[in-house]
Amino acid sequence: MHSLRSRFTLLTIAVVMLAVASISLTSILFVRNNEHNKADQLLMLLCETGQRNLNNYFDGVQKSVKKMEVYAESNLHELDDKSLEEHMNMVRTYFDEVASKTSGVLTYYYRIDPEVSKNVKGFWYTDLTGDGFIEHKVTDITKYNTEDTAQLVWFTVPKHEDKAIWIPPYITDNLNVRVISYNVPIHCKGKFVGVIGIEIDYTTMAEQVNSIRLYSNGYSFLNDNTGNLFYHPRIDITKKASPDVPQGVITENSFYRYTFNEDGRPVEKDGVWLPLSNGMRINVVVPVVELEGSWERLFVGISLVSLSVLILACIFTMFYTKRIAKPLKQLTEAAEQVDRGNYNYKLTYDADDELGRLTRTFKHLVDDFKKHIGDLNTKIFTDSLTKIKNKAAFTAACNEIQAQIDSGDIVQPFAVGIFDCNNLKYINDIFGHEKGDVYLKNASSAICNVFLHSPVFRIGGDEFAVILRNFDYEGREVLINQFETSIAEINAEAKNKWEKVDMAFGITAYDEKTDRYVSDVVRRADKEMYDHKQQIKAAASKND
Repeated sequence: MHSLRSRFTLLTIAVVMLAVASISLTSILFVRNNEHNKADQLLMLLCETGQRNLNNYFDGVQKSVKKMEVYAESNLHELDDKSLEEHMNMVRTYFDEVASKTSGVLTYYYRIDPEVSKNVKGFWYTDLTGDGFIEHKVTDITKYNTEDTAQLVWFTVPKHEDKAIWIPPYITDNLNVRVISYNVPIHCKGKFVGVIGIEIDYTTMAEQVNSIRLYSNGYSFLNDNTGNLFYHPRIDITKKASPDVPQGVITENSFYRYTFNEDGRPVEKDGVWLPLSNGMRINVVVPVVELEGSWERLFVGISLVSLSVLILACIFTMFYTKRIAKPLKQLTEAAEQVDRGNYNYKLTYDADDELGRLTRTFKHLVDDFKKHIGDLNTKIFTDSLTKIKNKAAFTAACNEIQAQIDSGDIVQPFAVGIFDCNNLKYINDIFGHEKGDVYLKNASSAICNVFLHSPVFRIGGDEFAVILRNFDYEGREVLINQFETSIAEINAEAKNKWEKVDMAFGITAYDEKTDRYVSDVVRRADKEMYDHKQQIKAAASKND
C-alpha cells in the first residue's frame, strides 16, 4: 500500500499563491486610492467650471442692476410727480440699453413705492419671445401689503432688507413664468423710493446647470445652505415652493457622500459643492458605482495577471496531484449526488491506497443504502392498486416545493391538477368493488397516458393529483384537450359502465405573487375540479 502523505507535500505551492495574492491586494488598494483622488479632482474641476460660468452669468446681471442703481440715484433729486416723470424717462432709455447688453434678461423694471407717489408707478419691460423688449402693464402694488415680505417678493424683500438681494425662484406676476431676480432699493436723500430689478428666466439658469454632466448619470443641481432646493434635474421643484435637498447634501465639507432614491431604489452618490455669488450652492454629483468603474477595470487587469501566475502554479501542482484530486472529486460529487437522492453515481478509482479503500467502502455503503431506500419507497410511496404514487408521495412532493418557496429560492413554474372519479360508489354498489377497482385503474391509466412527463398520485379513494412542470406545464392547455379527447375515445370503446372513465378535474398554476403556500394552488385546483363536477351534474340533469 502506498501512502498519500508524501504527495501532499506538493501543496507548498500555496505559499506562492499567498504571496501573489498579497502583492495583488496591495496593488489594488493603491490603485483604488489613486483613482478615488482622480475622481475627486474631476468632480471639483467640473464644479469649479460650473461655478465660474454661473457666477459670470449672475455677476453680469448684478453689474447691470448696480449700474442702473448708480445712474438712477445720481439723477433723482426731487420726489414730486413731475420730477419723477422726467427721472423715469431718463432711466427708461438707459435701462433699455443696459438690459439689451445683458445676457439672459427676461424682464427689467423700475417701480416706485405708492407711498412716494400714487401717480408715477414706473415701468416694466419684458422679452418673452427673444425679439426684443416691449413695455408691459405694471403690477398694481397698491393691491398688496408691502409690509408682508411673502407677497410681491421682488419689491417687498429689498424694501425691508434695504439692500441689493437675489430673490430665489418664484412665479412672476401676470406672466406666469418661473424666474429668479436681482433687485436693489433706490433712495433719494436717504428715503426709500422704489426698486430696480432684472428677472432672468429660470429655464435659462437650469439649462446652464443641466449642461454639467459627468459619466452616464452624473449631474448638477442648485440649493442654498439652509436646505432649500432651487434646481434639480431629477426633482420637480415646481410642486413645492422650496423643496428640501436630499439628506446628506447640506455639509460644511466640500466633498460628501449621500444616498438618493431614483426610480424607487437607493443609489449611493459622491458629490462636491461650491458657493455662488448669488448665495446659492452648485453641486456636482455622480453615482459611486460609475466613479469606481475606472479603478475596477485596473483591478480586473491586475487580477488577470495574478490569475495567470496562479494558473501556471496550479498547472505545475496538478501535474503531481492529479491522482489524488480526481478520486477525491469523484467521492465529493458522489456524496452530493447521494444527498440529493441519486444513488447511481459511478466511481472508477480502485487503486491500492487509502483513497482506493475509501472509494470501495463508500460504494458498498451506497449499494446497501440504495437497496434499503428502494424497498422503503416501494412500500411507503406507492399505491397498491394503481401502482402509481400515493398520497404520502404527493405530500412529500408538495413539501419539497414549499421548502423552495420558504427559502426564497427561484421556484420552477408548476401547476397542480386534481381529478375526481364520478360514480365510483354507484359502480361499487351495483357491480361490486372488483369492477370499481377496474374503473380506478382505467382512470389512473387515462391520466398517466396523457401526462407522461409528470408524476401522478392517488390521493384518495377516487381522487388523483398530478404536478405539472417543464413541457407538461408549458403545454398544459394542449394536454387538457388531449385528456378530454382520450376520455371520449376510451368511453366510446368501452362496453361496460365500469370500463368507462368519468372524471371531473381542475388544473391551476402557481402564482408567486399570490400563492404563499403550495396548498393555495391545491385548494384552487380542487375548487376548479368541484366547479367542473357541478357542470357535469348540471349537464346530466339537463339531458335527463
